[in-house]
Amino acid sequence: MIDLHTHTIFSDGVLVPAEMARRAQVLDYKALAFTDHVDFSNLDFVLPRLISLCRAIAAEMEMVLLPGVELTHIPPALIADGVKKARDLGAAVIVVHGETLVEPVAAGTNRAAIAAGVDILAHPGLITLDDARLAAENGVFLEITTRPGHALANGHVAKTAKAAGAGLLLNNDAHTPADLMSLAQAEKIAFGAGIGAEEWQQMRRNAQALVERKNAAR
Repeated sequence: MIDLHTHTIFSDGVLVPAEMARRAQVLDYKALAFTDHVDFSNLDFVLPRLISLCRAIAAEMEMVLLPGVELTHIPPALIADGVKKARDLGAAVIVVHGETLVEPVAAGTNRAAIAAGVDILAHPGLITLDDARLAAENGVFLEITTRPGHALANGHVAKTAKAAGAGLLLNNDAHTPADLMSLAQAEKIAFGAGIGAEEWQQMRRNAQALVERKNAAR
């Protein structure tokens, strides 16, 4: 199992990063990205601390730990600036908080994130076919999520991504230990979104390839 969207006490999670990593390790996770919620007020505070933690403990954990961010509720016109700043500060994985059905995310966030070339557009809600096509062109992964509420649009995301040829990943958006799904449960959630067996295996390959590329670049 790989989860490239998690939260710690540096935003609204309940665990310090080391404990989140240990909880995932016990569940046989192979890779984890810490992607705490950030905007321009805390990006330069949170990210260096996650980078330091990953460097300190990754070898001892015997799993890949990637420092990242989830740019959250940034006005669409400023998302590209946020992505550049996060990359300049050393973020390995950049996620943008997409237009989920259950939060007042500004219209245009999905498009701006994809245009900026983020790694993952999280829980993109009722993403349009045009935006999904742009994601395919830009190599941006769309997220199928196990998180309640955000998962309400999983079926639409899966169907639209398939029509557009966009890549998919499954993430937990984990905030607590209970959010770390087993591989078997994650598979059920993917199937419940209308994803077939071969598509599920491709999603797992997508996650592995992204981890390998980001880990090699560090």
